[in-house]
Amino acid sequence: MKTQNVSRTVLAAGVGAVLAATALLYVPELVGQGPPRPPGPAERAAIAAHAGAQAALPDLAALITDRETWLRAHPDDDASWAALGAAYTERGTRIGDVRDYPRAERALKRSLAERPAARGNVDAQLGLGALAGARGDWRSAKEWGERVRKAAPRRWPAYPVLIDAYNGLGDYEAAGKATEKLGELHAGAVVRARAAQTYRNRGWREDADAAALDAVALAETDAEKAASHARLGDLAWERGEAAEAVASYGAALRLVRDHGPSLAGRARALAALDRPDEALRDWRAALARLPLPEYVLEAGELYEAMGLDGDARALYERLRTGTWVRAEVALGLLDADHGDPAAAVTRLRAEWARGHRSVAVADALGWALYRAGQPKQALEFAKRATDEGLRSALFAYHRGEIERALELHGPARRHLAEALRINPRFSPLLAPKAAEAVAALGEPSDELPRELRPEKPEKAENPERKAEKAEAEKVSGPAAPEPPRA
Repeated sequence: MKTQNVSRTVLAAGVGAVLAATALLYVPELVGQGPPRPPGPAERAAIAAHAGAQAALPDLAALITDRETWLRAHPDDDASWAALGAAYTERGTRIGDVRDYPRAERALKRSLAERPAARGNVDAQLGLGALAGARGDWRSAKEWGERVRKAAPRRWPAYPVLIDAYNGLGDYEAAGKATEKLGELHAGAVVRARAAQTYRNRGWREDADAAALDAVALAETDAEKAASHARLGDLAWERGEAAEAVASYGAALRLVRDHGPSLAGRARALAALDRPDEALRDWRAALARLPLPEYVLEAGELYEAMGLDGDARALYERLRTGTWVRAEVALGLLDADHGDPAAAVTRLRAEWARGHRSVAVADALGWALYRAGQPKQALEFAKRATDEGLRSALFAYHRGEIERALELHGPARRHLAEALRINPRFSPLLAPKAAEAVAALGEPSDELPRELRPEKPEKAENPERKAEKAEAEKVSGPAAPEPPRA
């Protein structure tokens, strides 16, 4: 399947970290007035945010309503505007509703109008960084995050914003350093989730799994626990363990019944286990709950693999005509495989020129170039995608097919086989093609390539013949050279 799922789950955790920095316990009943009472929904969301945990979506909605009501009476409260903007961004990210992003931008800019950055409004700047990341504007996210880090270097919520931005820009070394700094400043599920992401990007699968297990143990709310189980499911899926992935997604869905990333993850894992009816059921639920562009593409390819071409075309058209953010990779792969490869190249070159040079963009651009008939140029980007450290069956398959087109049969065989070794059911459409390509290439030849063959030694002359020749030369002198043949 054509997606990198851990990054989406972790982005939501990063947005939640910004909400943790901005949300306050606004309800006065919690502040020294009489015996404590059970917190209400808005209070629960604020408490979860202060712990760095994800709030339940109904509680998050209650917090938004609470701040909107408060601000109608207190429009000069910059902290409440910042908290409202961060909450809008988190809700938009977690339910895939881009309409929340303009609301977030208005609230955060209003916060800065009430209290400018020069007067220390760090919360609004953090919120704008998280919003830029949610929109896929990694350069702006980096700029906002680095401003906050400079102004308040020990403000830990700045680091999830920076980690997402560095990953989006393809600066994995900087992302790793930011992850280490986050671990020095804070503890808990959000930190271990970031560590799992960093280890995964480096190809350290055992470490990534251990960190993700830590995140499950440290999660404090059902929403955060569900996200942590989904992360474990993503890691299991990426290493080809579909049954284990289904179990992890199931654990998440028992905590949050309509958890979108877990519905999508379980759908792809069920398809790999040859349970197509259940997979289609989960895809329908996932797209109703969290209609992300990569999910629309994946669901369409499953329909196509099952011969349901009409349903597949409807989903592809939905992807082409919808209003999306962070959709360039999904749209590029859609055009490369199911539309106009030249248009895919144009789209993805523009993304590359914007500085968005993650392994996902490199892979998609390489594949689009190959599909557009430019395999030599494609190989440069395919190498960049596969050499960074992330072990991706899709990336290995793409590189193998590009090498096969260039008649680099040894490397092609190796990378195609690697794709199937990483995850033999990585895509309902492409995994069968990878198996066919390996079979077409056949077994490697026992004969070494010409450039690696040892030089043949000159044939030694018979010693007796050599002695007779020397004796004859003593009598008559050296033999005259033979005349050239006509």
